[in-house]
Amino acid sequence: MGPCGKRTLGRMAYSLGVFGAAVACKARIPITVIARSMSSQSSQASDEIISDLSKKKCVPCDSKNLRPMSEESAKELLHQAPGWKIEQVDGKLELQRSWRTKSFIKGIEFFKLVSDVAEAEGHHPDLHLTGYNNVRINISTHSAGGLTENDFILAAKIGALDASDLFRKPKV
Repeated sequence: MGPCGKRTLGRMAYSLGVFGAAVACKARIPITVIARSMSSQSSQASDEIISDLSKKKCVPCDSKNLRPMSEESAKELLHQAPGWKIEQVDGKLELQRSWRTKSFIKGIEFFKLVSDVAEAEGHHPDLHLTGYNNVRINISTHSAGGLTENDFILAAKIGALDASDLFRKPKV
């Protein structure tokens, strides 16, 4: 078993699907960020590429070299995942967000949308449904013992889901 619970064979990665069946997906190759050029135009383009987390892909966890980010670094990325907050749980940082769905079934539908994104990214959050319509998602990289950029990428993608029809309207 490889890092993050995936089996790797050549260029394919296999993970367990929803019902325990092996699901093949292309292995993701980490992107190395090249030092920015001194020109402002190049710097601005690099900032735009780096800053849109919802367009990035989660990279496979290499647990030997993986370290959690500092709280300061996490706070710098938090603005790119609106609605999420950083919480300390059992001495480790994680991202957390809550919603109130219209019904139990709408909560399950939301979890289905989230699970599709999580499977595509190969990064899986903790999902909680309590009181029939209270949904909470916790995200951290367990193998790192805290937060990594993958967590913010997943949070940004979950935040970008078109799921407003599943949630209760806030009372005014």
